[in-house]
Amino acid sequence: MNLSGISFTLLLIAATHCVQASESPSAGEAVIHEPGYRTFEVQAGHHENPFSGVMYYPANEDGNTVLLGENPVFQGVNVRQDAGMAKGRFPVLLLSHGLGGHTGTLSWLGAELARQGVMVVAVNHPNSTTRDFDMLKGLDHWTRVLDLQAALHQLAADPVMGASMDMNSLHAAGFSYGGWTALSMGGVSGNLAGYAAHCKSVGTASTHCADITRAGIDLSTLDSVHWDASYKDKRIKSVIAIDPGLLYGIQRSDVVELVDNVLLIGLGEGKDRLLATDFSDSGSGFAAMLPNATISSIAPANHFSTFLLCKPIGAELLAEEGDDPVCTDPVSADRQRIHEQVIEQIAAFIER
Repeated sequence: MNLSGISFTLLLIAATHCVQASESPSAGEAVIHEPGYRTFEVQAGHHENPFSGVMYYPANEDGNTVLLGENPVFQGVNVRQDAGMAKGRFPVLLLSHGLGGHTGTLSWLGAELARQGVMVVAVNHPNSTTRDFDMLKGLDHWTRVLDLQAALHQLAADPVMGASMDMNSLHAAGFSYGGWTALSMGGVSGNLAGYAAHCKSVGTASTHCADITRAGIDLSTLDSVHWDASYKDKRIKSVIAIDPGLLYGIQRSDVVELVDNVLLIGLGEGKDRLLATDFSDSGSGFAAMLPNATISSIAPANHFSTFLLCKPIGAELLAEEGDDPVCTDPVSADRQRIHEQVIEQIAAFIER
């Protein structure tokens, strides 16, 4: 899962996050913009080595039409690589992936939001990315906010991209651990003692707590000063968190700085709801601390339903590798429709 270690699935996504030639979209397809795609590299003081990022943006019809992320398991996403920027100024969304994930996991979301007129900035967070994973260092959650800020600063300085960014409409979004990153950027402070107490209480019932224990990490020995500090970016106008992690143990005093506009999207219900990311009263109870937040539940679905669309043979290939069942959605779930619902909700929330 995306709050655990590296899986074959995520390695496959990373390995095939290159692009392949593709046919142009069908004539008459209802699109507002072409989804542009560019890669970039960021050098930031809080990391020893540079890290990579991607931008999805409203584009012209030039550039190379390519299929992004296509591999034997997952269907790729059509984008126009290095296409010219469409005219205008557009909202900016900072998008954070889950623990052990990769920018490619949410390429479907970035590309479609760009099609609808949003500039989406995503990075591969050092120490918590598929090919750069360290369970202990990855728990330094505050570095993820710094990653997004560094990427934004670099792109805003670009004479073309920067001129197209509406910095008065800056939003943070994320999935799983990335959902926490977005909430942190929006003003939620961490609570290390509370999270440690939660893991001690539930043990392996939480996949994330289980992974921490398996890695030999004692949460009580971590740096509570940095963990519990505020990393609020006052420029953020709204936060969208999809199945966010690290919420157990949070107190009302930890959310007083949170921006008013918050959208929480939960995936699945009952046995399909992931304990580690459950913000309901039966889970962390986090949602109840935000009376003004917009709360959405998408079901039938599960945590893996935000991964790319699977090919028919995808589940069989993953089973052969003994990997997480990321292509196995709950009975009657429609992953395409789940993606559409997430896109619709985020686009509408940004436009408010």
